Amino acid sequence: MSLDESEITARFEALQEMLVPQWQAIGSLNQLEQTMVVVPSISIDFHAPGLLLQSYEERFLFLLLLLRKPRMRIIYVTSQPILPSVIDYYLGLLPGVIGSHARKRFFEVTPLDSTERPLSQKLLDRPRVLERIRSLISNPQQTHLVPYNTTAMEKELAVRLGIPMYGADPKFFPLGTKSGSRRLFAEEGVPHPKGIEDLWGLADVRAAIQKMRLQDANLKQVLVKLNEGVSGEGNAFVRLESLPPRGYPSEGAAIDACVHAMKYELASATYESFMAKLAQRGGVVEERITGTEFLSPSVQMRNTPLGEVELLSTHDQMLGGPSGQSYLGCIFPADRSYAPLISREAAKIGRRLAKEGVIGRYALDFVVVRSPGEDWRAYAIEVNLRKGGTTHPFLTLQFLTDGVYDPESATFRTPSGKAKYYVASDHLESPRYRALTPDDLFDITVRHGLHFNQSTQTGVVFHMLASLSEHGRIGATCIADSPEDAHAMHLRVIEVLDSEA
Repeated sequence: MSLDESEITARFEALQEMLVPQWQAIGSLNQLEQTMVVVPSISIDFHAPGLLLQSYEERFLFLLLLLRKPRMRIIYVTSQPILPSVIDYYLGLLPGVIGSHARKRFFEVTPLDSTERPLSQKLLDRPRVLERIRSLISNPQQTHLVPYNTTAMEKELAVRLGIPMYGADPKFFPLGTKSGSRRLFAEEGVPHPKGIEDLWGLADVRAAIQKMRLQDANLKQVLVKLNEGVSGEGNAFVRLESLPPRGYPSEGAAIDACVHAMKYELASATYESFMAKLAQRGGVVEERITGTEFLSPSVQMRNTPLGEVELLSTHDQMLGGPSGQSYLGCIFPADRSYAPLISREAAKIGRRLAKEGVIGRYALDFVVVRSPGEDWRAYAIEVNLRKGGTTHPFLTLQFLTDGVYDPESATFRTPSGKAKYYVASDHLESPRYRALTPDDLFDITVRHGLHFNQSTQTGVVFHMLASLSEHGRIGATCIADSPEDAHAMHLRVIEVLDSEA
């Protein structure tokens, strides 16, 4: 089937209308069969070899917890097969469900392709694999595609499968770039760092820094950010302390020298590669926000097909890397002293995105700062129109406990009223961990009493297990009844892994 872009768009828009009745029927899943086709394709500028890429695709296996609903069916697609023991691990977390009954409603499909290409492209290149997926869809009217992020590839994939996609239409992609985010913040009155967007090369960056210096004579540090970047890897840090006074004849050349010396968050980046991407994608220059206390929280939201805006959660991000901009993990919920503040600002963007017609999950990143005697000040950094590193731990908690997050009190409570907290990371890694297999990890988890306990609704849920033996890396969500216990459990996991490995 060969379709041009206009035909794909027309068919896609018609399919998307099916989401409304599907969403309205969600509350009746015990009576109505519902099917999710999960394609966790990382269709962005992201490079990971073999099993590390596979581990990212398996990061959304928490969706198997939805099989607790007796009429739910899940078709899960990954580049390579998932270990049967890993599937059993997730099915074993299901409360009140007969495992064999859930297993019959789980279907695994793989193109058997370990290259770094996006999973969606691998599927589009294999019509027979697409036919296999279509053959597993018993009722297209009650089926939808669940992607990681949405590009033209996922849009075409939905059309070829004949089902709607639960995610933002790729036409809204510009709203989620660094430049688009800054415009949204300005238009909706959301505080954000001083800066200039829509830059395409060194001359633009130089002119932007000169203009910013005219506005702020004390400007000492800026960040150059690519419009598209993941986990801070599209960012570079520029120091300006060595510049001559504003307006000096040598100012332009001095700025160029500072830009040439910028520090990249991505270790493999070079000046040439970074500037080539800037010329291709565009970017922004922003002041680097600083303060005595500096934290990086985020807000997760959802726009439903019915046009409702839902604030789902807040997190404090754990960051690392050369300049502290790389995402390593998160703490849930964000601190109560500023969580309501960032939630209110995020709600402004949520309403705007709903008005534009955006559906699906998305997140807003902030930085919050304060000095002694001051209140917290929040600055919006970017809009991520996709799932992210906070999606899987929060939904893991929600699916396991049936709890709800209250934005006003910044508290998550189970139906019994018990508050829950967690620390989650995608970066538990050490060369020594390569000595372990997933089965070893399951044995270690049980022996040390770390496995998630349904009676107390506390414990550890692991993810990204595919990369353990080859890359020495896994992820974990540590769920507890207090922030202190969640942190202690996180440290305990590292201690046990280090000892056992």
